[in-house]
Amino acid sequence: MDTQPPTGPSAAEAVARRMAERQNLLGLDTDTLARVTGMSRHYLEFLAAAGPSFDPNGFLRIAAALGLTYQELLAGRPDPPPGQSSPAPRPVLVRLTREECWNDLGARGVGRIALPGDHGPAVFPVNYAVDRHTVVYRTHDHSATDPPLGVDVSFEVDRIDDRRSNGWSVLITGRAEHIDDPPTLQRLLRDLAVQPWAGGPRDRWIRIRPAAVSGRRITSMPAEG
Repeated sequence: MDTQPPTGPSAAEAVARRMAERQNLLGLDTDTLARVTGMSRHYLEFLAAAGPSFDPNGFLRIAAALGLTYQELLAGRPDPPPGQSSPAPRPVLVRLTREECWNDLGARGVGRIALPGDHGPAVFPVNYAVDRHTVVYRTHDHSATDPPLGVDVSFEVDRIDDRRSNGWSVLITGRAEHIDDPPTLQRLLRDLAVQPWAGGPRDRWIRIRPAAVSGRRITSMPAEG
Protein backbone atom coordinates (compact mmCIF):
# COMPACT_ATOMS: atom_id res chain seq x y z
CA MET A 1 0.00 0.00 0.00
CA ASP A 2 1.53 3.33 -1.05
CA THR A 3 0.01 5.52 1.67
CA GLN A 4 1.00 4.90 5.26
CA PRO A 5 -1.99 5.32 7.59
CA PRO A 6 -1.72 8.35 9.90
CA THR A 7 -1.15 7.56 13.55
CA GLY A 8 -1.99 9.22 16.86
CA PRO A 9 -5.23 10.34 18.53
CA SER A 10 -5.53 13.54 16.49
CA ALA A 11 -5.20 11.61 13.21
CA ALA A 12 -7.86 9.11 14.29
CA GLU A 13 -10.18 11.96 15.29
CA ALA A 14 -9.71 13.65 11.93
CA VAL A 15 -10.56 10.47 10.02
CA ALA A 16 -13.57 9.81 12.27
CA ARG A 17 -14.77 13.37 11.61
CA ARG A 18 -14.46 12.86 7.84
CA MET A 19 -16.40 9.61 8.17
CA ALA A 20 -19.20 11.34 10.09
CA GLU A 21 -19.33 14.27 7.66
CA ARG A 22 -19.50 11.92 4.67
CA GLN A 23 -22.19 9.79 6.31
CA ASN A 24 -24.24 12.90 6.98
CA LEU A 25 -23.79 14.06 3.38
CA LEU A 26 -24.91 10.69 2.02
CA GLY A 27 -27.67 10.19 4.60
CA LEU A 28 -25.97 6.97 5.73
CA ASP A 29 -26.46 5.94 9.35
CA THR A 30 -23.93 3.84 11.24
CA ASP A 31 -25.96 0.60 11.03
CA THR A 32 -26.23 0.92 7.25
CA LEU A 33 -22.53 1.70 6.89
CA ALA A 34 -21.67 -1.32 9.02
CA ARG A 35 -23.88 -3.55 6.88
CA VAL A 36 -22.37 -2.26 3.60
CA THR A 37 -18.82 -2.79 4.87
CA GLY A 38 -19.62 -6.25 6.27
CA MET A 39 -18.77 -5.24 9.84
CA SER A 40 -20.66 -5.23 13.07
CA ARG A 41 -21.66 -1.81 14.38
CA HIS A 42 -19.48 -2.40 17.43
CA TYR A 43 -16.37 -3.08 15.31
CA LEU A 44 -17.07 -0.11 13.02
CA GLU A 45 -17.29 2.23 16.01
CA PHE A 46 -14.13 0.68 17.43
CA LEU A 47 -12.26 1.29 14.15
CA ALA A 48 -13.43 4.91 14.02
CA ALA A 49 -11.92 5.45 17.47
CA ALA A 50 -8.74 3.41 16.87
CA GLY A 51 -7.80 4.95 13.52
CA PRO A 52 -6.59 3.51 10.21
CA SER A 53 -3.28 2.21 11.56
CA PHE A 54 -5.17 -0.53 13.47
CA ASP A 55 -6.87 -2.06 10.40
CA PRO A 56 -6.01 -0.41 7.05
CA ASN A 57 -8.01 -2.97 5.09
CA GLY A 58 -11.08 -2.18 7.17
CA PHE A 59 -10.72 1.50 6.26
CA LEU A 60 -10.36 0.56 2.60
CA ARG A 61 -13.84 -0.99 2.85
CA ILE A 62 -15.16 2.06 4.71
CA ALA A 63 -13.75 4.41 2.08
CA ALA A 64 -15.33 2.39 -0.74
CA ALA A 65 -18.70 2.40 1.03
CA LEU A 66 -18.50 6.18 1.44
CA GLY A 67 -17.57 6.76 -2.20
CA LEU A 68 -14.07 7.96 -1.33
CA THR A 69 -10.58 6.82 -2.12
CA TYR A 70 -8.46 5.53 0.75
CA GLN A 71 -6.30 8.68 0.55
CA GLU A 72 -9.34 10.96 0.60
CA LEU A 73 -10.62 9.28 3.75
CA LEU A 74 -7.23 9.49 5.46
CA ALA A 75 -6.17 13.00 4.43
CA GLY A 76 -9.26 14.69 3.01
CA ARG A 77 -10.03 15.72 -0.54
CA PRO A 78 -7.21 17.58 -2.34
CA ASP A 79 -9.52 20.45 -3.36
CA PRO A 80 -12.04 21.01 -0.57
CA PRO A 81 -14.21 24.13 -0.70
CA PRO A 82 -12.82 27.07 1.27
CA GLY A 83 -13.99 27.86 4.76
CA GLN A 84 -12.90 24.63 6.47
CA SER A 85 -10.88 26.38 9.18
CA SER A 86 -12.14 27.90 12.42
CA PRO A 87 -12.70 31.68 12.78
CA ALA A 88 -9.61 33.75 13.41
CA PRO A 89 -9.05 35.22 16.89
CA ARG A 90 -10.80 38.57 17.35
CA PRO A 91 -12.54 38.59 13.95
CA VAL A 92 -14.00 41.85 12.67
CA LEU A 93 -16.18 42.59 9.63
CA VAL A 94 -15.22 45.76 7.73
CA ARG A 95 -17.27 47.43 5.00
CA LEU A 96 -15.28 48.38 1.91
CA THR A 97 -15.52 51.69 0.11
CA ARG A 98 -16.50 51.72 -3.56
CA GLU A 99 -12.91 52.33 -4.64
CA GLU A 100 -11.64 49.55 -2.37
CA CYS A 101 -14.14 47.22 -4.05
CA TRP A 102 -12.83 48.06 -7.52
CA ASN A 103 -9.26 47.72 -6.27
CA ASP A 104 -9.99 44.21 -4.94
CA LEU A 105 -11.66 43.18 -8.20
CA GLY A 106 -8.45 44.05 -10.05
CA ALA A 107 -8.20 43.89 -13.81
CA ARG A 108 -9.62 40.38 -14.25
CA GLY A 109 -10.43 37.14 -12.48
CA VAL A 110 -13.23 34.63 -11.89
CA GLY A 111 -16.55 35.78 -10.43
CA ARG A 112 -20.13 34.55 -10.16
CA ILE A 113 -23.02 35.94 -12.14
CA ALA A 114 -26.51 35.54 -10.67
CA LEU A 115 -29.30 35.54 -13.27
CA PRO A 116 -33.05 34.97 -13.12
CA GLY A 117 -33.96 31.38 -14.00
CA ASP A 118 -37.05 29.24 -14.51
CA HIS A 119 -36.93 27.97 -10.93
CA GLY A 120 -35.35 30.97 -9.21
CA PRO A 121 -31.98 32.74 -9.41
CA ALA A 122 -29.15 30.72 -10.95
CA VAL A 123 -25.46 31.38 -10.29
CA PHE A 124 -22.62 30.62 -12.73
CA PRO A 125 -18.85 31.20 -12.60
CA VAL A 126 -17.43 33.38 -15.39
CA ASN A 127 -14.05 34.81 -16.32
CA TYR A 128 -14.43 38.57 -16.10
CA ALA A 129 -12.52 41.76 -16.76
CA VAL A 130 -13.05 45.27 -15.46
CA ASP A 131 -13.59 47.90 -18.15
CA ARG A 132 -14.01 51.51 -17.01
CA HIS A 133 -15.79 50.63 -13.77
CA THR A 134 -18.04 48.09 -15.44
CA VAL A 135 -17.67 44.29 -15.56
CA VAL A 136 -17.49 42.42 -18.88
CA TYR A 137 -17.37 38.72 -19.74
CA ARG A 138 -17.73 36.48 -22.80
CA THR A 139 -20.23 33.71 -23.44
CA HIS A 140 -22.35 31.99 -26.13
CA ASP A 141 -25.51 33.47 -27.59
CA HIS A 142 -28.57 32.09 -25.78
CA SER A 143 -26.43 30.24 -23.22
CA ALA A 144 -27.20 30.06 -19.51
CA THR A 145 -24.89 33.04 -18.91
CA ASP A 146 -26.38 35.15 -21.72
CA PRO A 147 -29.00 37.23 -19.85
CA PRO A 148 -32.04 38.78 -21.51
CA LEU A 149 -31.43 42.38 -22.50
CA GLY A 150 -31.85 44.85 -19.69
CA VAL A 151 -32.31 42.26 -16.96
CA ASP A 152 -31.18 43.07 -13.42
CA VAL A 153 -28.28 40.85 -12.29
CA SER A 154 -25.87 40.41 -9.42
CA PHE A 155 -22.15 39.76 -9.77
CA GLU A 156 -19.95 38.57 -6.90
CA VAL A 157 -16.23 38.00 -6.45
CA ASP A 158 -14.48 36.79 -3.30
CA ARG A 159 -11.10 35.69 -2.03
CA ILE A 160 -10.67 33.37 0.96
CA ASP A 161 -7.50 32.71 2.97
CA ASP A 162 -8.17 29.47 4.85
CA ARG A 163 -4.91 29.61 6.79
CA ARG A 164 -5.74 33.01 8.29
CA SER A 165 -9.54 32.59 8.26
CA ASN A 166 -10.03 35.90 6.53
CA GLY A 167 -11.00 37.22 3.14
CA TRP A 168 -13.18 39.66 1.25
CA SER A 169 -16.18 39.73 -1.04
CA VAL A 170 -17.48 42.32 -3.49
CA LEU A 171 -21.06 42.43 -4.75
CA ILE A 172 -22.22 44.38 -7.80
CA THR A 173 -25.87 44.76 -8.70
CA GLY A 174 -26.89 46.36 -11.95
CA ARG A 175 -28.17 45.97 -15.47
CA ALA A 176 -26.79 43.52 -18.05
CA GLU A 177 -26.44 44.47 -21.69
CA HIS A 178 -24.99 43.04 -24.89
CA ILE A 179 -21.97 44.75 -26.42
CA ASP A 180 -22.59 45.05 -30.17
CA ASP A 181 -20.62 48.17 -31.11
CA PRO A 182 -17.79 47.03 -33.48
CA PRO A 183 -15.18 49.58 -32.30
CA THR A 184 -15.87 48.64 -28.66
CA LEU A 185 -15.62 44.93 -29.46
CA GLN A 186 -12.31 45.49 -31.23
CA ARG A 187 -10.98 47.43 -28.24
CA LEU A 188 -12.07 44.74 -25.79
CA LEU A 189 -10.50 41.98 -27.86
CA ARG A 190 -7.30 44.01 -28.19
CA ASP A 191 -6.96 45.29 -24.63
CA LEU A 192 -8.69 42.80 -22.33
CA ALA A 193 -7.33 39.27 -22.03
CA VAL A 194 -10.64 37.60 -21.21
CA GLN A 195 -10.11 33.93 -22.03
CA PRO A 196 -12.97 31.78 -20.65
CA TRP A 197 -11.63 28.64 -19.00
CA ALA A 198 -14.48 26.66 -20.54
CA GLY A 199 -12.86 27.19 -23.93
CA GLY A 200 -14.51 27.23 -27.33
CA PRO A 201 -15.74 30.21 -29.34
CA ARG A 202 -17.52 32.64 -27.03
CA ASP A 203 -18.25 35.69 -29.14
CA ARG A 204 -21.05 37.24 -27.11
CA TRP A 205 -19.75 40.01 -24.82
CA ILE A 206 -21.85 40.99 -21.81
CA ARG A 207 -21.43 44.21 -19.85
CA ILE A 208 -22.76 44.75 -16.32
CA ARG A 209 -23.40 48.41 -15.56
CA PRO A 210 -23.36 48.78 -11.76
CA ALA A 211 -26.21 50.41 -9.91
CA ALA A 212 -24.63 49.55 -6.55
CA VAL A 213 -21.18 48.32 -5.52
CA SER A 214 -20.56 47.02 -2.00
CA GLY A 215 -17.98 44.87 -0.28
CA ARG A 216 -16.91 43.41 3.02
CA ARG A 217 -13.64 42.20 4.47
CA ILE A 218 -13.19 39.76 7.35
CA THR A 219 -9.98 40.41 9.23
CA SER A 220 -8.63 40.19 12.79
CA MET A 221 -8.13 42.85 15.42
CA PRO A 222 -4.55 43.03 16.67
CA ALA A 223 -3.89 41.54 20.08
CA GLU A 224 -4.09 43.99 22.95
CA GLY A 225 -0.73 45.12 24.21
